[in-house]
Amino acid sequence: MYISIRQATIEDTAIVSDMLLEAALWLQQSGRTLWHESEVSRESMSKDVANGLFFIAEWAGEPAGTIKFQLEDLLFWPDISEEESAFVHRLAVRRHYSGGKVSSALLAWAVEQAKTLGRHYLRLDCDASRPRLRAIYERFGFRHHSDKQVGAYFVSRYEYEIPSMCKVHKS
Repeated sequence: MYISIRQATIEDTAIVSDMLLEAALWLQQSGRTLWHESEVSRESMSKDVANGLFFIAEWAGEPAGTIKFQLEDLLFWPDISEEESAFVHRLAVRRHYSGGKVSSALLAWAVEQAKTLGRHYLRLDCDASRPRLRAIYERFGFRHHSDKQVGAYFVSRYEYEIPSMCKVHKS
């Protein structure tokens, strides 16, 4: 089945919010808190959706996952040059579509977007205490960069080096 990815519109705010809330509730049921309901409510998501930061993966025309793609992240990555990186946050997949295909499609799409924009890295962070999630990122090709305390969150920061379109070889 083909997974397509499109930019969310303001009309998609409820879809984005619902997918994030579904992921948050699923994690909460297993004793892992990620996002609080107020952080992923329609009201809190509407500005970022309206600013074109969210994208939706569709499987057979049905919303299956979402991702936030941005070109700056001063909160989690204040110590790196923004010009060389793109950043992803709030990756979520509906439980019905879990299994890796949707998340891999979203990450591959983000790598291509970053490459198209001339960025050298795609960076993300996740809760440092989630080894299964960290393993997913590592299997995709992300490399652990560092761990960092950001407010109440202790996160592991990851980077994916984007291959250059052409490399100069010295003889």
